[in-house]
Amino acid sequence: MEEHLKGLNGKQREAATHIKGPLLIVAGAGAGKTKTITHRILNLIKNGVAPEKILAVTFTNKAAKEMRERIVAEIKKNAKGQNAEPFVSTFHSLGVYIIKENARVLGLTRHFAILDEPDSAMLIKEAVKEAGLDPKQYDPKKIGNIISREKGKFTQLADYEQRANDPAAGYLSKIVAQVWNLYEKKKAKENSLDFDDLLLRATKLLKENGQVRKIYQEKWDYIHIDEYQDTNEVQYLMSRLLSENNGNICVVGDADQNIYSWRGANLKNILSFEKDYPDAKIILLEENYRSTKNILEAANEVIKKNKYRPDKNLFTKNKTGEKIIFYEALDENDEANFVATKISELLNKPETAILYRANFQSRALEEAMLRYKIPYQVLGVKFFERKEIKDTLAYLRAALNPENLSDIKRIINFPARGIGKATLAKIFSGDTNSLPIKTKIKIDNFYKTLEEIKEKIEKEKASDVVKFAVKKSGIEMELETGSEEDMERLENIRELATLALKYNDLKDGMGIEKLLEDASLASDQDSIMLNQGKKENKNAVKLMTVHASKGLEFKYVFITGLEDGLFPHQKINEDKNGEDSEEERRLFYVALTRAKEKLFLSFANFRTIFGSRQINAPSEFISDIPGDIMEKEDETDKIKTIYI
Repeated sequence: MEEHLKGLNGKQREAATHIKGPLLIVAGAGAGKTKTITHRILNLIKNGVAPEKILAVTFTNKAAKEMRERIVAEIKKNAKGQNAEPFVSTFHSLGVYIIKENARVLGLTRHFAILDEPDSAMLIKEAVKEAGLDPKQYDPKKIGNIISREKGKFTQLADYEQRANDPAAGYLSKIVAQVWNLYEKKKAKENSLDFDDLLLRATKLLKENGQVRKIYQEKWDYIHIDEYQDTNEVQYLMSRLLSENNGNICVVGDADQNIYSWRGANLKNILSFEKDYPDAKIILLEENYRSTKNILEAANEVIKKNKYRPDKNLFTKNKTGEKIIFYEALDENDEANFVATKISELLNKPETAILYRANFQSRALEEAMLRYKIPYQVLGVKFFERKEIKDTLAYLRAALNPENLSDIKRIINFPARGIGKATLAKIFSGDTNSLPIKTKIKIDNFYKTLEEIKEKIEKEKASDVVKFAVKKSGIEMELETGSEEDMERLENIRELATLALKYNDLKDGMGIEKLLEDASLASDQDSIMLNQGKKENKNAVKLMTVHASKGLEFKYVFITGLEDGLFPHQKINEDKNGEDSEEERRLFYVALTRAKEKLFLSFANFRTIFGSRQINAPSEFISDIPGDIMEKEDETDKIKTIYI
């Protein structure tokens, strides 16, 4: 066997040595897909393909960097004397490359600006105002999300405008079309593109300009697409256009790990690969190198209930491993204490992660980590550092201390009240006489809101005050009418109201004061614990959503909040059906397959949401796991086998 193919199993070798024609590699979790792609590219080079004729596309800069480094290392090791490298990039980087080379054709200068998300959001807000619309009534963020989704579907502005002009189209479509038109004009004037444009404009160019398309088809003879199950319509079309000349396209993915439909990922792209490429070769990588037999059995039993997936069954030569621990907690605090207790026992062991379905769940878990002095890191933003939490706390602090300019600056125009920077400067300098009457009324109403919140602080329970402040300030309405991300932010604020329950016994406003004090101290403690995690203990416990865990692996994994309505999430079940309803099960499958050695599952019989104690039933996913590979741990730390 040739040196560069050593270390591959039979199926990996089959994929690596395939040269001509389309290839679909269905790679299960932990099956070594990156290793397989790397060795496939190396094998092409060893068989006389020039490295510069090979393209490999990933979704993240991190993945592209890792793949590039692996390939270069293997070339140096197995193809000495070869200095050229394959073109390895993300989809967006590829879009930039194509656009820059054809800037004049597209009516751009080569040095066009790329708008980041805040810049893009600002331009859309300006477009809303220019259209004569009130940004408070027509949320720029919501409109921006609609535009982004449409671009991901390869929808052109002209096509959308035509749809919007149809008598049957809704009023919102007409608004979006108007704002989109103005937004495009603003970008053109600034010689700028947003992230979605990088894919849309490059793909449109490839589709409509045969001469340009031929250049890139001839430039790259072999196309590799990683995480194919996460591609949207534009990425799918770009991949097809680049490969249609010679058909040498290799895609790698796993339908069971499609969890980003809310970002536009289209599961049909990978499921229809054989239909799109009738002469395609299909290779299943089913041998898992990550997890124990028990963990894989659980994952296989869960995912096989999904209908929209290829028939595959992961297996491993790893040890059977320990049984999966299942804990039935009284409430979220009991659950968090259980997790912290178990982690304390594992503290000298590396690679531990706590996964949850919704961001708000991190609060109780973070508190437990601090209580048990366990170094931890949150992938994402820590609870008290989240914007929506800081905004709500700022309203409470400002109500108690209106002289605190930092808090006033933060919230006086959130939600938007039409109070700009110039007005703020006059307010803080004491020069309010020159302000228009309408502006003065807005300012007066803001301070009246603070006074009303202060009155509630002095009279009401802390949890009721938080609820009142969120409603009275307009934050609740602002987030309720927003995107899915906004709804998650609202969930986080409701968790703050739940936290406030423990201060309800304190009278005369002391509950809110104590809440604010503890929040500040918690933020300080968070900083200390996180620094410990970075500087002293590289193996700090990682807290993250299941979505954030994709692509990662850990020796010890805790999956929390396995309750009906939370995981699977209630809003998912309400809003989706058919093919899309299976995404929550895929999400749980992803969570299970992050674990290498030991897996802990937990649910809470009671969970307090927005200050109300709710009774929960265990998630349907629990019953999918065979009872003989699971053990139940009760509050007395006695372990017994259960059969669900």
